[in-house]
Amino acid sequence: MNQEAKSKCLNRLSRIEGQVRGVARMINEDRYCIDIMTQITAARSALQKVEEELLRNHVNHCVEHAITSGNADEQRKKVAELIEVLGRKRR
Repeated sequence: MNQEAKSKCLNRLSRIEGQVRGVARMINEDRYCIDIMTQITAARSALQKVEEELLRNHVNHCVEHAITSGNADEQRKKVAELIEVLGRKRR
């Protein structure tokens, strides 16, 4: 993973960690359910952005490397990985 993508992901994950602790605090304080669910939706959206950044980095580096290497087995492997992870995302 390139350093910029790594930094972006780690920063976002730190914020998500704070959001999740905030959700736990809200539940502990018996806060309004809709407010809690709104915060959960925000955390889920932030995790999706991390996922997108990781996917972008994977395609731009790992998949691109497999393509330029000319190694057909490696190319098939990278495509199969993408299909598998995207399939899991749809469930």
